[in-house]
Amino acid sequence: MSDARSPRHWAQHAERGSLLLMRATAWGLRLIGRRGLRPLVYLIVLYFFTFGSAARANIRQYQQRLADWSGQPALQPSTRSVFAQFMAFGDSLLDKLDAWHGKLRWDTVTVEDPHQLAAQMSQGRGQILIGAHLGNLEVCRALAEQGGHCRLNVLVHTRHAENFNRLMNDAGASHLNLIQVSELDAATMLRLSACIERGEWLAIAGDRIPLHGGRVAEVDFLGARAHLPQGPYLLAGLLKCPLNALFCTRKENGFRLVMERFADQVAWERRTRDAQLQAHAQRYADRLAQACLDTPLQWFNFFPFWNIDVSSRRS
Repeated sequence: MSDARSPRHWAQHAERGSLLLMRATAWGLRLIGRRGLRPLVYLIVLYFFTFGSAARANIRQYQQRLADWSGQPALQPSTRSVFAQFMAFGDSLLDKLDAWHGKLRWDTVTVEDPHQLAAQMSQGRGQILIGAHLGNLEVCRALAEQGGHCRLNVLVHTRHAENFNRLMNDAGASHLNLIQVSELDAATMLRLSACIERGEWLAIAGDRIPLHGGRVAEVDFLGARAHLPQGPYLLAGLLKCPLNALFCTRKENGFRLVMERFADQVAWERRTRDAQLQAHAQRYADRLAQACLDTPLQWFNFFPFWNIDVSSRRS
């Protein structure tokens, strides 16, 4: 058994904030606009910052690791920088709502697509996008759907974010296909395989380990031991489709969308499977670290990341 003092898995934390408050924020955005609503968002963020001691500590730990790993003293955490990361998260919620209300356009997005992945989204078999809680992937989802580029199936832990998913439905995301993947059983794999064969794409987070029954890989992330899920690489191997990295971060005058090939194919031999999957996870950890350095305040992980004891989930 794990030590009773070990931090809880991220999915075991109760979802904070009420659906009523979130809907009020969405209603206020439509009524008075982003500029008028910002003082309210500031107060809401200040509340969670003041009373969220664990979240503050986790963000401070992330900022400290990023500063040490990068060798950039300017990234050392302070009360101001920790609050700035909370505030960036508040702004990202407004961005999500703006996206689903059609207030964000493609001309606000700078696209970096060296492997021409966007052109592949409307032809052939589907592929997998591996993202992270960095920046605002909700913007990508909304723009892709509005532009009719492809059908996007997002693999999520909907029980953990039920309120947020209901809010997105209210904002116009009801046509988006959210698939619960707490456990990848045979029925789920058949469903995902059918999506790929129809030319639909799958999006999955590469920086959150599953709560039950999921395989994890131990990696070096920002200079310390951490666990990342094997799920994206297992899926790509089992479904025999390419795996692509996706990042969407806010810039001063819009967003920067990066799409790049991560692996043309994921394959393994039985005796070396774990080592090969771990190598893929380490490559992703390295890529995510660089993306965090590019936008230090936009990795929105408010949960313990480096101190999770996964042994109890393997018993």
